[in-house]
Amino acid sequence: MTKSIKVTDDGLKKLKDELEHLKTVGRTEIAEKIKVARGYGDLSENSEYDDAKNEQAKIEARIADLEAMLNNVEIIKDIKGATKTVVVGVKVKVYDEEFDEEEEYYVVGSTEADPTNNKISDESPVGRALMGHKVGDIVTVEAPAGEIKLKIVKISK
Repeated sequence: MTKSIKVTDDGLKKLKDELEHLKTVGRTEIAEKIKVARGYGDLSENSEYDDAKNEQAKIEARIADLEAMLNNVEIIKDIKGATKTVVVGVKVKVYDEEFDEEEEYYVVGSTEADPTNNKISDESPVGRALMGHKVGDIVTVEAPAGEIKLKIVKISK
């Protein structure tokens, strides 16, 4: 059985938009590059042609990946009102006693993860540790640098 891909409505729209862009603009642009490269003559020694064909293969692989994802999406509904436990689609404020600092994360599906914007996947070490816990709980995260203990301070939408 194929694993479902968890996405928010916004994440689903981004996946669909990327797929549409690749199928229309991406394919058209690469077809033009291949056509131009063919005009340079002998294909056996034509690096522009090879590069364009490699780029075409990457685009087609990404299209196949996106189509597979979209066939297995599980849309995470917007959470109405307060939630008492950490689930995909919530913001979680945690306190790290060791570093005496608070951090806020938005828990999302793996395709929407963006650590630079504090969007963490439910499959990441921190996300996995937080899932299902409540305000006041202290969770232990297994990280490459060792265990990290985080106290859940707030859960919000």
